[in-house]
Amino acid sequence: MSGYRLENGGLIDRSKRLNFTFDGKRYGGFSGDTLASALLANGVSLFGRSFKYHRPRGVYSAGPEEPNALVTLRSGGRSEPNTKATVIELYEGLQASSQNRWPNLQYDLLSINQIGGSMLVAGFYYKTFMGPTRKAWMLYEHFIRKAAGLGAASKEADPDRHEKSNLFCDVLVVGAGPAGLAAALAAGRAGARVVLADENAQAGGALLSEQEETIDGLPAQDWVAQSLAELAALPDVSIMPRTTVYGYYDHNVLGAVERVADHLATPNAHQARQKHWTIRCASVVLATGAIERPIVFDGNDKPGVMLADSARRFAQRQGVAVGRQVVVFTNNDSAYRAALDLKDAGVEIAAIVDPRGDISSPLKDAVQKRGIRLLASHVVTGAKGSKSLKTVEIAPFDPENQTVGESREWIAADSLAVSGGWTPTIHLASQAGGKPVFNAEIASFVPGEALQNWHAAGACNGDFALEDCLSAGANAGAVAARDAGFASGTTDVFDVTVPAHAGSGSSLYPLWEITRPNGPKGKKFVDLQHDVTAEDVRLAQREGFESVEHLKRYTTLGMAADQGKTSNVNGLALMAAALERSIPEVGTTRFRPPYTPVALGALAGRETGFHISPVRRTPMHDLHVKAGADMLTAGQWMRPQVYRKSGEDVFDAYVREARTVREGVGMVDVSTLGKIDVQGPDAQEFLNRVYSNGFKSLPVGKARYGLMLREDGCLFDDGTTWCLGETQYLMTTTTANAAGVLSHLEFLLATVWPEMRVQVTSVTEQWAGVAVAGPKSRALLQSVIKDLDLSDEGVPFMGVYPATLEDIPVLVARLSFSGELAYEVYAGSNYGAALWEKLILAGEAFGLVPYGTEALGTLRIEKGHVAGPELDGRTTARDLGLGGMTSSKKHYIGRPLMEREALNEDNRQRLVGVISSNGTPLSAGSHLVEGKTAEQPGRSLGHVSSTTYSPAIDKFIALALLEGGLETNAERILYAADPLRGGHDPVEVVSPCFFDKDGSRMHV
Repeated sequence: MSGYRLENGGLIDRSKRLNFTFDGKRYGGFSGDTLASALLANGVSLFGRSFKYHRPRGVYSAGPEEPNALVTLRSGGRSEPNTKATVIELYEGLQASSQNRWPNLQYDLLSINQIGGSMLVAGFYYKTFMGPTRKAWMLYEHFIRKAAGLGAASKEADPDRHEKSNLFCDVLVVGAGPAGLAAALAAGRAGARVVLADENAQAGGALLSEQEETIDGLPAQDWVAQSLAELAALPDVSIMPRTTVYGYYDHNVLGAVERVADHLATPNAHQARQKHWTIRCASVVLATGAIERPIVFDGNDKPGVMLADSARRFAQRQGVAVGRQVVVFTNNDSAYRAALDLKDAGVEIAAIVDPRGDISSPLKDAVQKRGIRLLASHVVTGAKGSKSLKTVEIAPFDPENQTVGESREWIAADSLAVSGGWTPTIHLASQAGGKPVFNAEIASFVPGEALQNWHAAGACNGDFALEDCLSAGANAGAVAARDAGFASGTTDVFDVTVPAHAGSGSSLYPLWEITRPNGPKGKKFVDLQHDVTAEDVRLAQREGFESVEHLKRYTTLGMAADQGKTSNVNGLALMAAALERSIPEVGTTRFRPPYTPVALGALAGRETGFHISPVRRTPMHDLHVKAGADMLTAGQWMRPQVYRKSGEDVFDAYVREARTVREGVGMVDVSTLGKIDVQGPDAQEFLNRVYSNGFKSLPVGKARYGLMLREDGCLFDDGTTWCLGETQYLMTTTTANAAGVLSHLEFLLATVWPEMRVQVTSVTEQWAGVAVAGPKSRALLQSVIKDLDLSDEGVPFMGVYPATLEDIPVLVARLSFSGELAYEVYAGSNYGAALWEKLILAGEAFGLVPYGTEALGTLRIEKGHVAGPELDGRTTARDLGLGGMTSSKKHYIGRPLMEREALNEDNRQRLVGVISSNGTPLSAGSHLVEGKTAEQPGRSLGHVSSTTYSPAIDKFIALALLEGGLETNAERILYAADPLRGGHDPVEVVSPCFFDKDGSRMHV
């Protein structure tokens, strides 16, 4: 054994040497190592400092349950804090650094916190809010916040790319251990589309550590290889290594993260570092295995104390000895396997310490054969060492009376391998809604009733024997395939052989905490990552925090990045003992996603930086730019603000455009309006419930303006909906609220009216649209549309008709947002540019001008049409003068709460128009006040919402919301106060409709 690297064994490639650094020091390892195994092989025992006390901590496990060995990986923008050294695959040039220490790992000045440990007990941070004075928290807060957390995130931008994708399958198998492989084989052979996901780089799970077992006459690892080859050959099976399924959500939707390039220093060109998968499946097999749990005793957090099976895994998979002199402490049979395998690998086993008096003969014989000292009816009562383990204290134990003897023996050891039993990994089952059930035989919780279509198999269901795992997995896979609609034959019967001494976690003697009868008492840790001690649990009980949920939050037990994977059950057991109840009576907390931490980059995918809000361009975008349009963003869309001519500023341009629309004809791109296809036998009834005005009488070929309310009675959105057929409608929404409306409709159909036969689909991008407005609009359109009579009789107001604009199939609707005779013309988005060009060419004879959003706003303000600034989430239909559009004869969303007294008071702010009395432009957001001077403005009576200069009446005008509305304030002089930007100008309160009040211009 060179250093701590075993001469033989392991799944590493000893021909591929890799160099890496830890805290700036260079080390070497092999392909197949993890960072943890490579450091252990180099004799490194100190990996980090604990969260609260800054105690030295070493590696504790070999998997994702690791609570201690958290490091920061890489540097700069690629820096990734709080990564577990036990799951980091070693690669050339890997850079890692320890965390939570200052100035360095060996000499951490903050370890002085151990001296004040009596003050840092459970809940100390809560108590700082209360004393000794009411302002004490202000003194403590700075220091507590500064000390909080472990690793530090980089402030630089992440240069790597992350991606998101969706995946659909019949059967998802989570975990590629023996149960998972058997399940995937059974489902795959039945013809189902199967996805087999495993968080490790290599499939096989526990079988990768087995040397003597055979399955169907093959060595275990050969059987794994054969099974993977068969799965790869099946046409509908996908194997996803390095993929952690972290969350189980409603409707059998699961979240997963694939570590595509985390095993590389930098991703390859065009390669994502991580990929987030949203998986939708018919059935799930949970074969997530189990986690070995520790036993609580004095000094159980010393570097060198670790889980027994993890010590075995380091030897069997990476060829690393966790120590030169190892003591094994166990209350079950499985740790004997670890002791024997370590001994066979060349590691000295100083003793096996077992509280049970009755040890099975095969185990005794195997131990005796190898010359290992067996101390039955003994327990470990303490561990000593500073930055590495030195000695282990042993004492007699009476298993019947559960008492520790007074005599003690110290055994020299640099590693203590502990096994307190096994805890099934029930996180995903718990997330899916099933309440865990306590299994007394294994002294742990197993998955409860399945509230979704999932099946648990193997160790995660409490079946630890290899033969049981295989048979349960095959059965679960067959049933899952059958649930997905595939006929499955009989499940395989596996011919399994295991050594007589192969313990599987059976014959468990429940043992949670060891207490010395005499002698010094040290700290006994339950949650290693958050420094929660056994005494903290008892303190929580004494102070009344007996509920498991209160225990969790008061002590922070299980709230760290490891989610208490090695601590939860022990903590529950200690609380049960303090309350003199059983563990099932105390209960358990419920796990929430994610199972392991998920990088924010994986959740964001490519939606970062410039792409966090995608830029959306209409089909006519390039034509607008070519015409000299000033483009601006409206929501996510790029829209023309104005089309400036030489010498014009924005004001000149939009005034010219608006005036031309009033006098002749103009055209605006309205492709950005939200467009939602509503189809189904119940579509008309659905719209009738969504809109406040009636839609049951809307005939085919007609459009209707509708108001949509929120549940609280306030206005949500407005727009027109076109009846295209008996069961098909095209709903239009405001540009900015298109996604919100669609989400609202989908929510209603999924939760409020799931029985309604309606489908809603966003078709915003499928349609290009233009609005042609002005006295000459009919003549212009009639010159290019020959198959439709556009007269008032042929296309009446709010009529919708199919037509052909030259050679382009279109929908023509007679609608007006400007108050002029106007039409909206929709075509397929691929015709958008051609539609625009043909209208521009035909419009030359009519003086057509394209106009932008500034002129669009001017035209609608002149007519008193409301938009986003008025639909601000606080206004009702009555506030905006649209009360007549709220039906009193039907039920619809928002009606009950719309009738609340407070929403109908006379002094509510209602829509009015205001005109600048002194010819000064008005600013949106200005307050309407009575005070004549800026120094004494008086209280705010309302505010200006939308402003413009009106070429139609040659004045600066605005829409505003004012207490009492027009009835109270008609012809009143107020002042528009804008103290931030400057301005205190007189305004006259008038009707919100400034122009063409009888509407005759759009009905010609």
